[in-house]
Amino acid sequence: MGIRVLVASHIRLYREALGRVLEQAEEKITLVGVAESAAAAVDLAHRLTPDIALLDMAMDEAFSVARQLGRVVGASSGPTRVVALGMAENEAEVLNCAQLGVAGYVTRDASITDMLEAIEATARGEVHCSPKIAGSLFRRVAALSSSSRTTSNTLTARESQILKLLQQGMSNKMISRSLGIELPTVKNHVHSILGKLGIHRRTEAISLRYAPLASDS
Repeated sequence: MGIRVLVASHIRLYREALGRVLEQAEEKITLVGVAESAAAAVDLAHRLTPDIALLDMAMDEAFSVARQLGRVVGASSGPTRVVALGMAENEAEVLNCAQLGVAGYVTRDASITDMLEAIEATARGEVHCSPKIAGSLFRRVAALSSSSRTTSNTLTARESQILKLLQQGMSNKMISRSLGIELPTVKNHVHSILGKLGIHRRTEAISLRYAPLASDS
């Protein structure tokens, strides 16, 4: 049957085109399903147990979905491996995806051939990314580790709690529901966290290695 693949994208044209490409691919690959939302992707993954999930990272809750898909047992008895579609060639975002269990990366300027190679490489247990990203990850890990040691004690207990939820792939709305606080309050906390950590995007906060705080302020 070959590598069992699930496609997840909120853009109909995108997912239908990818589906047709995979249907016409060699016998190595079998399209088992197409999902139009985060919820549908998780549901289909549990029902269809794909080996690979092609996940459009522009889709709402994509990071949360990536984490959940990694817990699904694929048809080959191993976990479903996620290949991130439409990735920017950015160290912070790629590292964040790696921490969520993403095993392959297809950048925005990649070709169909690149995508198929990413599927096959990921199915073999190889991490598929560009040489540029692979070469810079080691430097990025060292920088993140240093940043964490010098900034972890600047956050309040609530900010520490919210940062951990961010690192789990939760959106602001999900954090609001989880903690029982207003959405504007969550946004203010996230803005404060980014400022204290000296970063500009939540994806960078997600990828930080973070130590628990002793302060309850």
